[in-house]
Amino acid sequence: MNLNNNMRAVRIEKVTLNIGTGQPGERLDKAVTLLQTITNQKPIKTKTMKRIPTWGLRPRLEIGCKVTVRGKKAEVLLNRLLDAVDRTLLLKKFDELGNLSFGIPEYIDIPQVPYNPSIGIIGLEAAITFQRYGYRISKRRYKKTLIPIKHKITKDDVINYLKTKFNVKVKEDDNK
Repeated sequence: MNLNNNMRAVRIEKVTLNIGTGQPGERLDKAVTLLQTITNQKPIKTKTMKRIPTWGLRPRLEIGCKVTVRGKKAEVLLNRLLDAVDRTLLLKKFDELGNLSFGIPEYIDIPQVPYNPSIGIIGLEAAITFQRYGYRISKRRYKKTLIPIKHKITKDDVINYLKTKFNVKVKEDDNK
């Protein structure tokens, strides 16, 4: 296999940050403000789909918010998010399709994000989706096609990409 093939290069498709508050109101407004200060983009509110009476949830109730960042901004944001977790990730944070998801317990750990007393301390979750050139064939409208198995991204591809580009250390478990 040719290692210099540009079509085999892994890149960041998007970085999605989300905060689940579990209820509408003041906590949700604080979460929206936080995501807006971190990304300089307007977040959207997520709504429930089901009724769960024991939790006090009903359909179309706003209980969280999320924002998606793409392109160069996503790369810069990912660099800051990795600084918040000391550039160390656990192996179980990667899925088999090469996606990465990790949590940040307090937003003040992210560099260049000042503490805001009106928001308080809130944690958030980051989900990073990776892709290769040519993935558009599965999303286009005309002649939509599946991605071939040999072109799909694996867990090892993403780990190698993060190690070389972002200097990330990957651990097997919490104790090491």
